Amino acid sequence: MARSKTSTVGKNRPKKATNPTKKKKSYADDEDYQAGGRYTASGKFQRKQRMMPGENAIKEIRKYQKATDLLIRKLPFARLVKEIMTTLTTEEYRWQAAACLALQEAAEAHLVSLFEDSNLCAIHGGRITLQVKDMQLARRIRGQQRE
Repeated sequence: MARSKTSTVGKNRPKKATNPTKKKKSYADDEDYQAGGRYTASGKFQRKQRMMPGENAIKEIRKYQKATDLLIRKLPFARLVKEIMTTLTTEEYRWQAAACLALQEAAEAHLVSLFEDSNLCAIHGGRITLQVKDMQLARRIRGQQRE
């Protein structure tokens, strides 16, 4: 037989009076809330702290320079390697996980090095923004062929 609750604790309490004239606040109508920010426990509106231009980029650069993990996801890179292998050969080769990981490490190291050299070319040109011509110049100085 199923149990049933027999205690009457809390049933004899009076219900809280509701004020029908008070309008419930909707965040969808609040322009300040839509602009960004939040309401504190006391009911005051507090805006989000805005970062200065470039501050978020510097934070992101520091984050990625500190990290030692791979930047490209492993599975999409493995699929790309297998796709390239099928276009180059008619046979299907199997890859060890360590071999694919070593190839990915080498590919990322090459790309990071290329971006570093390209950034130096951009700085030498008196610019901050990296452009295609910087990448081309960096590859030409290295002696790599154009694709």
